[in-house]
Amino acid sequence: MRKKFIDYNPEQLLLLPPSLKDWLPPEHPAHFIDEVVGQLDLSPIIGDYSELRGNPPYNPYMMVKVLFCGYWRGIRSSRKIERALYEDIGFRFLSANQQPNFWTIAAFRRRHHEAVGEIFQQTIQLAQKVGLVKLDHVAVDGTKIKANASKHSSMSYGYMVKEEEKLRQEIEQYGLTP
Repeated sequence: MRKKFIDYNPEQLLLLPPSLKDWLPPEHPAHFIDEVVGQLDLSPIIGDYSELRGNPPYNPYMMVKVLFCGYWRGIRSSRKIERALYEDIGFRFLSANQQPNFWTIAAFRRRHHEAVGEIFQQTIQLAQKVGLVKLDHVAVDGTKIKANASKHSSMSYGYMVKEEEKLRQEIEQYGLTP
């Protein structure tokens, strides 16, 4: 008895889904980022592009989505974000399969440093309204762990204030505070 094979028609064969959205499961965080950034007010960034010279810029909504996805994943480097735009399906979905180079990503972040910080603040407020985060309750674990600590290796209050200021400046570099 011969096996019957399925007829092969190359025009009907799809190796990949027709839409990038089909590549991601419905609960993937990229869908949330896509929806949230689509509802934000990006007028400070869009209003900054009034020149008619040169190539048109990448869509600011797409660039903000890519930056937020990078922040969510803990990727801060523009070069690593560029690599993710080629290799990661979530990034490819958010960028509509466009791949701006690292220089463009870094220039966008530098140019719109303050606006991105305000937009990030909007996303946190929106997430709080929806109930995804609560900013009113802080829990501290009371677990005691045997450690090797001494007076000389622990931080003084003055040093802690300096470290806090250093962290605040580092966060401002990412554009996360207005």
